[in-house]
Amino acid sequence: MDAFLTSLGLVTIAEMGDKTQLLALFLATRFRKPWAVVAGILAATIVNHVLTALVGVEAGDMIPKDWLKWGLGLSFVTMGLWSLIPDKLDEDEDLSAKDGRSAFVATAIAFFLAEMGDKTQVATLALAAQFKSLALVAAGTTIGMLIADVPAVFLGEKLTRLIPAKLIHKLAAALFVTLGAAILLGW
Repeated sequence: MDAFLTSLGLVTIAEMGDKTQLLALFLATRFRKPWAVVAGILAATIVNHVLTALVGVEAGDMIPKDWLKWGLGLSFVTMGLWSLIPDKLDEDEDLSAKDGRSAFVATAIAFFLAEMGDKTQVATLALAAQFKSLALVAAGTTIGMLIADVPAVFLGEKLTRLIPAKLIHKLAAALFVTLGAAILLGW
């Protein structure tokens, strides 16, 4: 259960103010089909996080325990520092449905690609390597993504006015750095 709860909490916090949260907001306002956007987010996240967790579980078995500890600790500290850099959508991305793609397909493709190399994907990989649990880590990180991104779809701009992105980035950074330090110090 630790694998699930840790994965859920870390990814939920890491996603706040992340580019995929902004992408969810953008897609919801572009397509005005919130359930199709949520379904696309879910599909893309399941595929991305299951594949990533699978790689993490396998890598965790091949990497010496001391290397894993240092790699995991340093990756969390790095993600903490990375959290201080606010994400924004690329202005040249065109995700309009003019070419006939549905909101679901456009969202699934956009989210899958946006997650490639993102801090939540790195976190999923590191957590799967640590806990060696594909199902619990993938479930936790996927639900964490939904907790962070679904409100952006339904509440949109109102949500971004209530919670300052800088505060969220600082809290996420503090959490990641603290966890990284705890791992490195063997706590």
